[in-house]
Amino acid sequence: MYWSYRHKDDLTEVPMYAIMGVTGHVGGAAARELLRRGEPVRAVVRDQAKGADWAAAGARVAVADFAHRETLAESLRGCAGAFVLLPTDTAAADPDAAHRTMADTIAGAVRESQVPHVVMLSSVGADLADGTGPIRWLHHLENGLRASGAQITAVRSGHFQEKVELLLGAVLHAGLYPVFADSADVPTPMIATRDIGGVVADLLLTPARASEVVDLDGPSYTERQVAEELSAILGRPLQVVTIPRPGWAAALVDGGLPPRLAEELAGLYDAERRGILQLRGDRRLTGRTELPETLRHLAKSIGTI
Repeated sequence: MYWSYRHKDDLTEVPMYAIMGVTGHVGGAAARELLRRGEPVRAVVRDQAKGADWAAAGARVAVADFAHRETLAESLRGCAGAFVLLPTDTAAADPDAAHRTMADTIAGAVRESQVPHVVMLSSVGADLADGTGPIRWLHHLENGLRASGAQITAVRSGHFQEKVELLLGAVLHAGLYPVFADSADVPTPMIATRDIGGVVADLLLTPARASEVVDLDGPSYTERQVAEELSAILGRPLQVVTIPRPGWAAALVDGGLPPRLAEELAGLYDAERRGILQLRGDRRLTGRTELPETLRHLAKSIGTI
């Protein structure tokens, strides 16, 4: 029987949904949307202190180490559905081994918890086993979850509109907008994480009859358009700088990433340059939030406007 919640003034029992990554963009958006709809949420956090705001918002809080199968399984146990993702471990000495191990732990926790339905944040290109940089770890997690016995909904997203957060150092301190591509003028679909969170909530509440892959599309923008929109919102000029392929990893290291993780991300950008990251899911959904709205919200959140 699923763990359920009964309000003291309501005899109706409703299923609980566990959400990993509530302190991040997508998990947080999914949890907020479920709570807005009156659905019980179990917010899974790694630090008890980070659960305080969610408890105040009405969520149940479960503390679990995402690298510890038993505690993570306990945080999922009894729920009718769960949202899981693969966090990035920037401190890992061996990123490939560390993320594959964490993926195995998450899949093992799903299997042990016997949660019947899991929505997983994946990525466009996760159908490919290799040649995609860190996306190959999501390929590994997708397959591990499919072997867990749960019904799996893999949500494959492309670029987040919020990806500009990774460039804020160069933007705010040097007035530069670096582009890791051959051109800054190629239109690329970009989806807001709030839209992804809304899709996750929908999929948890109304799962399909069987496991599936859902592709997420969004409005298309060039990197130059992103820079122009951001420049207008911040009220400062930005110079678009296209970085050649040999300099991608070094530029990412200069931005604060460890060398081995920088090489992995350079591999992702290269996969996109080669055109191998394609929408190949069972069906496609489209986010509607436009980029300027996302950038204005981001600028407000960091106190720049």
